[in-house]
Amino acid sequence: MHFASLAASGESTGWPEQLPLLPHPAEMIVGVIAFAVLYWLFASKVVPNMEKLYAERAAAIEGGMAQAEEAQAQAQAALDQYNAQLKDARGEAARIREEARTQGAAIVEELRAQAQAEAGRITDSAHRQIEAERSSAAASLRGEVGRLSTDLASKIVGESLHDEVRQKGIVDRFLAELESGAISAEKVER
Repeated sequence: MHFASLAASGESTGWPEQLPLLPHPAEMIVGVIAFAVLYWLFASKVVPNMEKLYAERAAAIEGGMAQAEEAQAQAQAALDQYNAQLKDARGEAARIREEARTQGAAIVEELRAQAQAEAGRITDSAHRQIEAERSSAAASLRGEVGRLSTDLASKIVGESLHDEVRQKGIVDRFLAELESGAISAEKVER
């Protein structure tokens, strides 16, 4: 039963029922028209919108990547700047420490010089005071020795040697000879 024999038999009023797998020609036409309408609809409306969305998304991704690269470059620049400032700060701190050491040494040296000058001044003052006290003691001793010696000589000689001018001259001459070494302490004790 071929298609030609079925058509010749005239039994069919429409599409042959012995060929159920073949679509009806009207369905084929409607399917092709529907396919053409859908194709045109997709080609003119959906695909351009999808391409537009794809382009926007690609631009957004590329822009995001560019922004990320720019942000990374800025972060790297900030890190480099931070490292440079840190290096400068470390150098400055080292310079300040060295300057402080130098100033500290200068201050210590200055204080040492001031202390030595003060010690020298105090020593000189003490020497002058000792010298003044020694001179005062020597003058006092001279007067006391002179008085005691004239009292003793008066008792030995038996006459008064209390004449001040004579007493002072004798005592001064005696002490001057004693200081110059013309008279030793041993000769006086005899």
